[in-house]
Amino acid sequence: MTADFNSSNSSQFNSNVSKWQCLHPQSDALDATIDSTMLTPDNRGLAYGDGFFTTIGVIDGLILWQDYHYQRLVSHAHALQLAVDSDSLLATLQANAQQLQQGVIKVIVTRTVQAVRGYGFVANVAASPCEVWCKATAMIINTAQHTYLPDGRSILIQPPTSAVCLTAQLACLPPSLAGLKSLNRLDSVLASGELQLIKATLLESEAELGFDKGLDVGEGLVRDMSGSWVEGTMSNVFYQLSASQLANNAQSLENFATSENSYSNNDVNNDASYSLAGQWFTPPLNQSGVVGVMRQVIIDAFAKTETPVIMRALNDDDLPNLRGLFFCNALRGVMPVTSLTLLSGEVLSF
Repeated sequence: MTADFNSSNSSQFNSNVSKWQCLHPQSDALDATIDSTMLTPDNRGLAYGDGFFTTIGVIDGLILWQDYHYQRLVSHAHALQLAVDSDSLLATLQANAQQLQQGVIKVIVTRTVQAVRGYGFVANVAASPCEVWCKATAMIINTAQHTYLPDGRSILIQPPTSAVCLTAQLACLPPSLAGLKSLNRLDSVLASGELQLIKATLLESEAELGFDKGLDVGEGLVRDMSGSWVEGTMSNVFYQLSASQLANNAQSLENFATSENSYSNNDVNNDASYSLAGQWFTPPLNQSGVVGVMRQVIIDAFAKTETPVIMRALNDDDLPNLRGLFFCNALRGVMPVTSLTLLSGEVLSF
């Protein structure tokens, strides 16, 4: 049975902002917030990571990048064989966004408990029934700094930050799972833990020295098990290469002939200090990483320009030849990087 969502879900949701609620199946209780009787170790999201999630920004009562989140609901439900009525769910989320006005909505979808033992699920249905959980958190999203994509759409720009290469690695997955924002995130958990340890160490060092060294690390660059650099701990990555590096790659001479092209100043908000002009690359995510909403927004925006984003692996040899780098996600927009600390300790500045 496909999960159905109606107005009663919305009224429950609005009265319980910042609490998890089960949108499906519906509870008879007036308060459908999470408790120990509703979520047990039998939940397949908890037991096996059997499900997916999406995190949605809301500004002025509107879902940011709504069409892209909808496509994630559809594609992930299909890939994991989950019966989700994506149209009905999106309508419920839209109603909740209007009530929230500004903040974040997180949606988690898991397969329901199955009659078969172990990992398996009933095979005689096209898609499994699912549980759908939702949480809204009111928060201020700073929209003061932004820039425009080539297709005219506006995206948020965060203050410049520094980044560091991490030793943690992401798992390589089969094609059916690569790129999904599934609940299997242990590799990302360990990578994020490493980044937090680095931040804490820097803060401790600054406290001992008695002054701020200005080493604010906003994100970590993570490899997968093949050795290629794939994404950040909570974001996708885009990069630019020096002309000399492009010239060293014979195959790139024709493809990258316009790599130094840029857009006119009219394409960039004069209030923004960061330009997206020029040729950008992003690592392919066919064996690891998450195909993020903002990543796809940017790829689509550049698709019909003279410098479409090119899928290209980012390897160790490329790092010294970087001339630009930014991370991005659907909540924060673009996060420009001013410096990258390599595993050797060398610091690259952009």
